[in-house]
Amino acid sequence: MADNQRIEDLRRRIQKDPASIAFAQLAEELRRAGQCQEAVDTCRAGLSIHPGYLSARVTLGRALIELNQLGEAITELELVLRSAPENLAAIRGIAEIHHRQGQLGEALHQYRNALALARNDPDLERTVHELSREIEPQKPAVPTDGLSFEQMQQELFNLSPPPPSAPAAQHVAPPPAAVASSQQVEPAPVPGSSPAAGAEVAASPAATAIEPESPGEAPVEQAASAVLAEPPATQAEAGSAVQSVENPTRERALHTVAALEQWLDAIHVARIDERS
Repeated sequence: MADNQRIEDLRRRIQKDPASIAFAQLAEELRRAGQCQEAVDTCRAGLSIHPGYLSARVTLGRALIELNQLGEAITELELVLRSAPENLAAIRGIAEIHHRQGQLGEALHQYRNALALARNDPDLERTVHELSREIEPQKPAVPTDGLSFEQMQQELFNLSPPPPSAPAAQHVAPPPAAVASSQQVEPAPVPGSSPAAGAEVAASPAATAIEPESPGEAPVEQAASAVLAEPPATQAEAGSAVQSVENPTRERALHTVAALEQWLDAIHVARIDERS
């Protein structure tokens, strides 16, 4: 009843002074009361005298939306934004027009622009959230909780490529057997002995070869001489191969650390995407 009285008062005021800017207030009261066509007529009559009255043009655009005259409504509201790019009512009106026309991407863009100006508006927040879920694909959640260390380690090894295999150690062929037995070693002459005795000792079959002190002494000396006779490049390759074979635990640890770093980077990117 009070609204009707205010509308009547504003009508009488404009009848007395047709150039009064009170037409904008009258048009807004009419729109809120559901008398949208009269609101449109009142706005157009007043804007013919005051074309730069932006609040009246916003009221005109919103009344046209309620009358479903969307083409004329967006023309009026875009005219407002040319002069006032941060007019919240005009931005929301354009967003609603795109929403009604099924242009959800553009509607979401305009709703987000409006939310940037009115950050604590629950209606805008709900609309933006609903449209975002409707038109934007949801990212899969990254499972970061509920896994034991052993399970996470197993998942990391399943997702990451296997480590490069260590080169096989080259087989070192033993050198040919020493031919010491075929060589005669002339023993040193014993003091006080005659040369003939020395010759007899040299000619003795027992003195023609030097026997090893123990059964395992000759193979050990042969293996050592074979390693020393091996070229430097072959020794280095064999050393690196042996070292890689002897350190599988270290390679596995390095692989685990690299896989964990990739996993943490993926979690970090996913959380950033959820906040944006």
